[in-house]
Amino acid sequence: MKKMLAECIGTMVLVVFGCGVAVWTGVDPVATALAFWLVIVALAYAIWPVSGCHVNPAVSLWVYMTGWMSAKEFWKYVCAQFVGGIIWAVLLALMFGGNFTALWANGLDWVNWSIWLWILAEIVLTFVFVMAVLWATSKSENWSVAGIVIGLSLTLVHLLWLGLTWTSVNPARSFGPALFQGLVGWDWSFCIVRIFIVAPMIWAALAALLFNYFKRTK
Repeated sequence: MKKMLAECIGTMVLVVFGCGVAVWTGVDPVATALAFWLVIVALAYAIWPVSGCHVNPAVSLWVYMTGWMSAKEFWKYVCAQFVGGIIWAVLLALMFGGNFTALWANGLDWVNWSIWLWILAEIVLTFVFVMAVLWATSKSENWSVAGIVIGLSLTLVHLLWLGLTWTSVNPARSFGPALFQGLVGWDWSFCIVRIFIVAPMIWAALAALLFNYFKRTK
């Protein structure tokens, strides 16, 4: 129960501060990327001893696929993270006077790209992030700096892709705002949220397979 509560609160805090800064600054890329870095570093050292500080279903998936958690515990983590993502959407809306349209939902910028390229981009970004998490946490001697490494990798993917899809790499972060924007009539956000749920999970699974291969063959 403590692990689930830590993951729920951790996910909520991650996206309240990260997405909150994005909304307040008009999605300033540097400020938003730094906000995600600072909050993930703080969370890593705050709740790591309790739950491992996944705060992301994609991270929980690779932990499960690398054999470090059971299927039952994986689903409990994912449920807790999605609940945290929904709670943060409510809190952020309340911060903006009950405006459920100002929630920084993911979107697709209107340039001449195929939707499959947007999916590929989210997959690649998640790969970079998840591989950083994998290698930073694979050895106990790295744990003292793992939070900093993970935070910097999250900063990198936000700086690269923030202006085009408002960067997901975290299905729980994407679902909360899309759900409420769909409920208030912004159907487009809810229609495309599947991209930002499925794509990160695909590459988290592939990253776990690659990590397992490296571990077996070194």
